[in-house]
Amino acid sequence: MKVVVVGDAGLDVVARHENAIVHGGDSRARVRLAGGGAGANTARWLASAGVDTTLLARVGDDAGGKLVRSELAAAGVRCAFALDPDAATCCVVVLVDGEGQRSMLPDRGAGARFCAEDIDHAALAGARHLHLSGYVLLDPSSRPGGLAALAAARELGLSTSVDPQSAALLTDPAGFLDDVRGVDLLLPNTDELLALTGSAEPATAAALLDTVGAVAVTAGRDGASWVDSDGVVSVPAVAAERVDSTGAGDAFDAGILAAWLTGVSTVDTLRAGVTFGARAVSQVGAQP
Repeated sequence: MKVVVVGDAGLDVVARHENAIVHGGDSRARVRLAGGGAGANTARWLASAGVDTTLLARVGDDAGGKLVRSELAAAGVRCAFALDPDAATCCVVVLVDGEGQRSMLPDRGAGARFCAEDIDHAALAGARHLHLSGYVLLDPSSRPGGLAALAAARELGLSTSVDPQSAALLTDPAGFLDDVRGVDLLLPNTDELLALTGSAEPATAAALLDTVGAVAVTAGRDGASWVDSDGVVSVPAVAAERVDSTGAGDAFDAGILAAWLTGVSTVDTLRAGVTFGARAVSQVGAQP
């Protein structure tokens, strides 16, 4: 089973601080450089589950891009990267507080310039599924590339999934839903579901079923739900110490896809998603 992921690949500068950040002053922190980018995160979690995974992304022709490629390749992810001669590789500063909650300062860099010409159609050959990070659609500069990726997948008969990724960036819910019309699986968290339907209750995802085939909603510590024409199925979260929530949704996506694409039950699919999410929050960094 081959899965193609389309999304950002970059570097995360993760700063864990126990005390409040002092504006205009110094705040001691433990700082770590790690692989990041929502697309790369999901791709690495998929590869860790034994899924044959290819990542389509645009990175800078710089040291960061070389490091990202080498680490992903070492983890078993095939990298079909377009090189940008001008823009830097995506980089995100992640501030993690004492409760493991993260705030992000993202610079998509070269990822914001992802375009239709960056889609390596040879990389889609033999694939069963394409997963798209919503950041690609939510940025006007890369949106045409995201739409082209979904169109190419449909033309080849691949199933598709999209993670909306950011409630704050869902300023045009109707436009976003029009972009994902016909997608087989939408993967929002409850904040993103609120932005799309006006409610964080998983059952309200039924209103999206005239646009997408099914919806898998992650609610963090409250578990996850699957909503389709048969109704709503929910499972509790897996207990875990929350060290760093960065990339938990990306890991959830990977768990869901790795299970769903093998044809297991809805409950087992959700359990795989929350298990991967729990693994992600119990470690520092967004990738396994």
